[in-house]
Amino acid sequence: MSSVFFGPSGRLRGEVTAPPDKSISHRAALLGAMSVEPVRISNYLQAADTISTLNALRAVGALVEQHEDYVVVRGTGLREAREPGGPIDVGNAGTLMRLLPGWLAAQEGRIYVLDGDTSIRRRPVDRIAAPLTLMGAQIEASDDRFPPFVVYGTRLHAITYELPVASAQVKSCVLLAGIGADGTTSVVEPVASRDHTERMLAGAGASVQRDGLTVSVTCTDELDAQSLTVPGDLSSAAFMIAAGVLVRGSRLLVRDVGVNWTRTGFLRILERMGAIAIGALEEPSQEVATTEPVSDIDVAAGPIVGTAVEADEVPLAIDELPLVALLGCFAEGETVVRGAQELRVKESDRIAGVVDGLRGLGASIEATADGFAVTGAGGRGLRGGVIDAGGDHRMAMLGAVAGLASREGVEVVGMEAAAVSYPAFAEDLARLA
Repeated sequence: MSSVFFGPSGRLRGEVTAPPDKSISHRAALLGAMSVEPVRISNYLQAADTISTLNALRAVGALVEQHEDYVVVRGTGLREAREPGGPIDVGNAGTLMRLLPGWLAAQEGRIYVLDGDTSIRRRPVDRIAAPLTLMGAQIEASDDRFPPFVVYGTRLHAITYELPVASAQVKSCVLLAGIGADGTTSVVEPVASRDHTERMLAGAGASVQRDGLTVSVTCTDELDAQSLTVPGDLSSAAFMIAAGVLVRGSRLLVRDVGVNWTRTGFLRILERMGAIAIGALEEPSQEVATTEPVSDIDVAAGPIVGTAVEADEVPLAIDELPLVALLGCFAEGETVVRGAQELRVKESDRIAGVVDGLRGLGASIEATADGFAVTGAGGRGLRGGVIDAGGDHRMAMLGAVAGLASREGVEVVGMEAAAVSYPAFAEDLARLA
């Protein structure tokens, strides 16, 4: 593991382009493998997790060409995924691990084993196994819950499934299985979550309907995605945005950010805290769009106040909630996040990681069963110190931003983890400083 020290920074100035969206890159590649014609994916993220997806698709028979700024996937079609000769390695890609079985479960008579690294073996798959089993698939997981696990492909039937916890990954898994199942499959969410899968399926010719918090897909003979463009990743750009808010005197322009309304919860929380982060955000709609909106985000530093983030906001800001904790350290008053138990089953237990990590830097922060509470220090912010990323890319970037805004700087142990989603993060941050 490498340790990198991020010292207190002078003001951050300039422009940075957000890296390609990781969530959308995973989904675009999967859709390409399920399509009848070759699919060109522009601005595909070339990072560890998304390369795991390309390799997994190769294992089930897709042909993949990787170029510097685009990828071409020649797929097998909806129902012709090959049975590989060994386990499919998902690496550390939780999105891949939870979405791919939705497609594979409809491959009648074929068997697939999915496995990954040490971290992925601690991430549960029972939440996708439950609906897939109801649809007729057979899933065998280690201890009935963890990878490695086996997917037995079969003829699937449609269901209506009520998600016990809002999860775009579980929803997407069921929808991908639904387009290969007999009838119309519906997913009922407790609150809205990311809708990238629905948009892509609709754009590729599937019948997708939204009615309130219910999303439905109908059995499809074939998909034809043709060409896709991946927008900038708001979840990665959020670290630059947070740095621009926290480091005094900063003014940044973050270009080409995806501003799908199901992803902009963090920006709306920032606005409530008094931060200046201006962009042309998409407004919520019942229509299933087939494209992803993009905007530049103009960011300026300034004083912020604490806020409360409730359960209905969590799915729209799930990956940025660690940054909300960091912002809370520099805010006046208390910042509380509730209903975020999903953070405990990410690449690490992000509630424990954020609380322990920030407390070690001087924060007044307490963990709860489903979130955390931060008592802000206002202009004093954080002292600094050492934070261990624990193999989690977002914890690594959190530590770096904390270092720039702190009084004494932060040493990040395991900084290389950032390459999972944002390979050029440290370089971009250094250039702005």
